[in-house]
Amino acid sequence: QVQLQESGPGLVKPSQTLFLTCTVSGGSITRGDYYWSWIRQPPGKGLEWLGAMSWTGATYYSPTLESRASISRDTSKSQFTLQLNSVTPEDTAVYICAREKYTGRNYYTATRNYDYWGPGTQVTVSS
Repeated sequence: QVQLQESGPGLVKPSQTLFLTCTVSGGSITRGDYYWSWIRQPPGKGLEWLGAMSWTGATYYSPTLESRASISRDTSKSQFTLQLNSVTPEDTAVYICAREKYTGRNYYTATRNYDYWGPGTQVTVSS
């Protein structure tokens, strides 16, 4: 059973950098044909895909967040991390990590097919 757990600060000040870590158990983040993704849901809004990292370490980002977002990983700890720079109150959301199966298509054009999700963690950007 693959499990994902987000961790990080619940409160971040505007203009600061947010770091969120997803710890994966029951599966390897280097296992072939899987992506590890970050998604968020602002209050009262729908899910927004932020970015993902493939099993090879390749990264993919939402165009709207590419200038501020970065995903990295520590394979020895089975963790991948989202870095989001210059946060504003608009970045307040529940942040979720999830696993996605590779479909053989270009990642940006493929249909999202998440099979495991973390419970999410609340991040509030406020002074």
